Amino acid sequence: MSVKHVNAAANVDEQGLTVGIVGLGLIGGSFARAYTAAGARVLAFDTDEDTMDAAMVETVVAELDDAALPSCDLIVLAAYPDACTAWLEGHAATLGAATNLAEGTGPVVIDTSGVKAAVCERAFELAREHGFAFVGTHPMAGTEHSGFAHARADLFQGAPMVLVPPALEDTERLMLLDRVHTLLLPVGFGTFSVTTPETHDEVIAYTSQLAHVVSNAYVKSPTAREHHGFSAGSYRDLTRVAHLNSRMWAELMVDDAENLSRELTWLIDALAAYRDALDARDQERLRALLAEGDRIKRSLDDERHS
Repeated sequence: MSVKHVNAAANVDEQGLTVGIVGLGLIGGSFARAYTAAGARVLAFDTDEDTMDAAMVETVVAELDDAALPSCDLIVLAAYPDACTAWLEGHAATLGAATNLAEGTGPVVIDTSGVKAAVCERAFELAREHGFAFVGTHPMAGTEHSGFAHARADLFQGAPMVLVPPALEDTERLMLLDRVHTLLLPVGFGTFSVTTPETHDEVIAYTSQLAHVVSNAYVKSPTAREHHGFSAGSYRDLTRVAHLNSRMWAELMVDDAENLSRELTWLIDALAAYRDALDARDQERLRALLAEGDRIKRSLDDERHS
């Protein structure tokens, strides 16, 4: 897997930083709160008027409109994938007019959606055509809750951040990544990884999307209605992400359908082996399957700590 890690260690003048946020849900709202807490000037746009009203009480200083785009150092697209692409298509010319890539001026645009190929393919094309800077990103943090009301300034503190840059010459690519890395420092990410849209989507289908499908399907058992008084940590851990934003996750999963379908097939095949051992009352076969899973998990944990 083509992934590189760098530590977050550089300085940025938060007091002189202007950040534009498009979409004030959990992720966009948490970016807004984090930058505001760091002393940056935050502008934002959300289609929901009540959300905008709430954000402008203490977090957002003004609405992000076309006239304000050139004043931004960073623009964070925190909407659904299709909405991120639509916003870029509508504002690409303005972004290009405000940018001088050779001098490193103008807004840097990032998106935070949970799939990268569907967004980055069109975003990279628009950035090349109009001459502005775009990098796909995926902050690896969140909760089972959604909406601005649940946004927190510390949501990303210590969390990993995945960066997905366009195909550029090595020097240009490193300069762009360094610029994005510096702009993101006030948010508090712990590490940064660099990868491709394709690799990101392959891995995220397993680490995130599959986990949400399994959790969501798990609570559909009739026994779920009778579990009270019989459950503890295992039930709580496995069902935490069954509560989700169905519209958002459906869009993310369809955008990554091939990878997620493959992961589901592997999981279904693995579960069938456990079921077959149980139906045959084959305790030794079941023990071997359980031991195999335990061994794999221990190996993965050892790799993570090495």
